[in-house]
Amino acid sequence: MGNSQSPPAANHRFTSASRAFTPKELEDLKSLFTSLAAQSQSNGQYISSSVFQAYFGLKGPLGGRMFDLATQGRKDDKLTFEDLVITKGTYEKGTKDEIEEFIYQLLDVTNDENLTRSDLDSVLVSMFDHIFHLKGSELESSSHCYMVNTFLNAATFSKDHEGYNDKSMSFEDFKSWCTLVPSVKKFLASLLVPPDPGRSGSQVPKFQHLDNIDSTVLLLRDEYAWHIGGAISQEELEEWKLLYHSALNGLSFNTFLGNVSNHDEPTVLIIKDREGYIFGGYASQPWERHSNFYGDMKSFLFQLYPKASIFRPTGANNNLQWQSRICSVL
Repeated sequence: MGNSQSPPAANHRFTSASRAFTPKELEDLKSLFTSLAAQSQSNGQYISSSVFQAYFGLKGPLGGRMFDLATQGRKDDKLTFEDLVITKGTYEKGTKDEIEEFIYQLLDVTNDENLTRSDLDSVLVSMFDHIFHLKGSELESSSHCYMVNTFLNAATFSKDHEGYNDKSMSFEDFKSWCTLVPSVKKFLASLLVPPDPGRSGSQVPKFQHLDNIDSTVLLLRDEYAWHIGGAISQEELEEWKLLYHSALNGLSFNTFLGNVSNHDEPTVLIIKDREGYIFGGYASQPWERHSNFYGDMKSFLFQLYPKASIFRPTGANNNLQWQSRICSVL
């Protein structure tokens, strides 16, 4: 006779999650678990929080929250092989909704089912520390707060909670925010792979310009490049070259056209107006004179300050890119 009791729910989740992996992938996961469990000095039984976070390059509240989710909130500092398979099965192999739900829970670093502006602030601080390797100087700290606020300003908090004065971010608010800041979602969706400079969501384009240019006149700071890069392919994040700057090349539209039209590659245009707003667009096609609109759906507009947002084409029409002798449109 068999056991009449049903196995724990976690076992059902493990069985279901295992089906998302090939035998080779499961074998690799087992090898990884064995290695990290040995480092945890657990006789091969579990991975400790410190070893888990060190291997995946996770720090601060984001690392602690990821380990808490991976261990089903047991608070025992023990990540089992079953935990690892279930977590990666959901986080990496799940449906779009399952992955987004996991990331939404991940952002709730205080684990109070109330995703607040303070939670997002903590996560963004941890992210920027990882991506831009902040050193903690007063100047860098000021720049850091400036960028955190631009990303927070794009977020909506519409969910009421009894007993709380401030509203929190609903799941729908979160999904809307991710469409505006795809770089954030890319980073948060790739945390369970070993960290390296090419990890999705971590790559910052290298900006090429003349050495004698005063960096204070350049609008494209690293954080802006990272934000824009979240909406384009990984191959286009290697190196960006300055083609035109009004402070260096003069306020001539013909000069601008001449400089950007000589390159058969996508371009990024950044503008700062008199009010201090910074915005622009990404043109996926070279700038050429056409009698009609041209381009493709890879083009988009963006805002960099006072809030960071990406605006993709709606598909309502094909009015994406256009250039004539006297003006250009994106």
